[in-house]
Amino acid sequence: MIEQVRQLRISDYDYPLPDERIARHPLEQREQCKLLCWRDGVIDDRHFVDVPQLLPSECMLVYNNTRVINARLRFTKETGARIEVFCLEPWAPRDYERIFQATDQCDWQCLVGNSKRWRDGALTLQVPIDGRTITLTAERGEAQAGGCVVHFAWDGGVTFATLLEAIGEIPIPPYLRRDSCERDRTDYQTVYSHIEGSVAAPTAGLHFTDALLEQCDAVGIVRRELTLHVGAGTFQPVKSEHIGDHAMHCEFIDVPRDLIDELRRHERTVIAVGTTSVRTLESLYYMGLMAHEQPEAHEFTVDQWMPYTAPASERPSTEQALTWLLEWLDKRGMSRLMGSTRLMIAPGFTYRLVDGMITNFHQPQSTLLLLVAAFTGADRWRAIYDHALASDYRFLSYGDATLLLPRGETSTK
Repeated sequence: MIEQVRQLRISDYDYPLPDERIARHPLEQREQCKLLCWRDGVIDDRHFVDVPQLLPSECMLVYNNTRVINARLRFTKETGARIEVFCLEPWAPRDYERIFQATDQCDWQCLVGNSKRWRDGALTLQVPIDGRTITLTAERGEAQAGGCVVHFAWDGGVTFATLLEAIGEIPIPPYLRRDSCERDRTDYQTVYSHIEGSVAAPTAGLHFTDALLEQCDAVGIVRRELTLHVGAGTFQPVKSEHIGDHAMHCEFIDVPRDLIDELRRHERTVIAVGTTSVRTLESLYYMGLMAHEQPEAHEFTVDQWMPYTAPASERPSTEQALTWLLEWLDKRGMSRLMGSTRLMIAPGFTYRLVDGMITNFHQPQSTLLLLVAAFTGADRWRAIYDHALASDYRFLSYGDATLLLPRGETSTK
């Protein structure tokens, strides 16, 4: 089975996307965007504000509470050369919470723009904070895949989170082909974001407002949170002919034990908001298998090909896998599961926890489009995208949304 999946050609997941169909900014009223509702091949054109009435009765809505950090820093050398440093992942300390609370130094894995102009030496930036001037220095360290480690040091006793908030820029997606602006600081955050760590937003959630979430509560929809810190790899194109030659990026996840227990009982239809929530939820099953096979492990990382190494019919049930995971957590007295995932969801994948999803329209030949195709089955994704193109839907991060519902589900509201 694994070879069959690895041989999938990314060119079979292509479609024409005119530049003018890429939304450069969201609508002023984010909940008024278009919503393509799909259920077992039937398409219905709605608006996102209709979501509370369209979701299955008393379902569980699971969303990613990660918050995008001002990860892009701009330095100018004495020569006048401009150097852009894009903070990707914590390096020292490796923990997100600790690195944001650091008050004098820390190391990040970074991408460096105009890197040829910065071989060595320190870059310096003067940061005005609360009437003081903080001096921030950056020194280039060891090379890493796709970038390097950058050592930051500063005075004044302020946290690194405070520095980023003062001088960093929101790293909007490169396909928007514009510089970030002040408006993006709000537009590129979900209303429920509060755990800092992402360099890209879980964009399916951008359409929700506080009022819309209250309407979900009013009709009996249960809301639950998890965390996946989105890395820059989410924009990494698939450059290989076959997906088997594409390396998935690794991302940090954090899931409450109580949510895993709820999912184990599976009493509600689970609707994931965004592909990041989908990948986090589906990774739990494989972490459960690892908890059973490697009970002494301290943490787990889901490999991108793990779902395809054995037929789904030969795997333990979802309830069993999550039971093993809960036992592993309880043995350690842990109230949260923290780990990482490289999970690739492509046609041939068996969904274990996610019954439906809310997502945006994704780039051609992307792993996110593969994820949608794995849910809809066969070539049905193409009808969805053909309809959206013919019906003036707006695409990508700031564009319109889709609601992919489980087969046979209808709203009772």
